[in-house]
Amino acid sequence: MLRSFKKLSTIPSKDGVRPILVLLSPSSGAMKRLLSICETYAVTHGLRYNPTKSEFMIFKPDHKRYNDIPHITLCGTPLTKVGRFKYLGHWITEDLNDNLDIERERRSLSVRCNMLIRRFAKCSKRVKTTLFNAYCQSFYACSLWVNYTRRAYSDLRVQYNNAFRMLMGLPRYCSASAMFAETHTDGFASIMRKRCASLLRRVRDSPNTILHALLDRWDSPILAHWIRLHVVK
Repeated sequence: MLRSFKKLSTIPSKDGVRPILVLLSPSSGAMKRLLSICETYAVTHGLRYNPTKSEFMIFKPDHKRYNDIPHITLCGTPLTKVGRFKYLGHWITEDLNDNLDIERERRSLSVRCNMLIRRFAKCSKRVKTTLFNAYCQSFYACSLWVNYTRRAYSDLRVQYNNAFRMLMGLPRYCSASAMFAETHTDGFASIMRKRCASLLRRVRDSPNTILHALLDRWDSPILAHWIRLHVVK
């Protein structure tokens, strides 16, 4: 079985304000062809991509080391190879590991919780609960987390529970399930199940045939992860 590796290139627009363009390809030859098409399009419309702000990455989900690194250029300038980059607030790594993005979410949650604790310490429990639901339950891109360590996932869960305890003035070792049940607030596991179920519904309702093909594969890691979240242990 031939196993190809993907290339990913991020190309900022000319003014640096418009959305970033992302190209995915199963081979270096196909990536060079895509870049050639982009260069031709830019010249036709009087534009020029900035190669100094463009990068490419080789996905290595099987932890293989590729000694022959392809020579990828944009407008005649070689592109820099990176091991990770941030796209739409979500960290993407070459080994497709989600630990880095989970750590980003944990730090962001800590900042938001500290802000609520300092500014709204004297508010009622109802107000605190409303603010907690609004600011601390977003978990951006959590439905895409599939490959991560138990420690990274547990650290985020503990951070979420401790943040609610500190905001509500509860003791450190009180029951997490009990405090969320008393305030009618979703716990960490409940939020993860809801986010994954919401994404699953949106993907199934999408008219995109590529998304349907990916979701209908029972060997898909992301579908297997969603199923595990909803299975009672």
